Amino acid sequence: RMKISKGGQVSIPAPVRHRWGTTSITVDDQGDRLVIEPAPEDPIDAVAGLWAEYFQDVDLQELRDEMRREELEAEDRKLQAHGLEPEADR
Repeated sequence: RMKISKGGQVSIPAPVRHRWGTTSITVDDQGDRLVIEPAPEDPIDAVAGLWAEYFQDVDLQELRDEMRREELEAEDRKLQAHGLEPEADR
């Protein structure tokens, strides 16, 4: 049993984090429960390794850059939805 902080945070015990070997997780809201699973540090590398034969002609750095741009745009939209200004120097 764990407490949820006022900021909506929950601590994952260190032995679990170490066993998972990652600092990233996915959270799946299944309606009546949350499922927390370890996530790869670099999802592009993880997928590229699994699907290497299909990624032969893909520039992984370009793909990473595009994902980062999309993440920043999503963060900007979230800030704007709360009446805040996005960071200009990104």
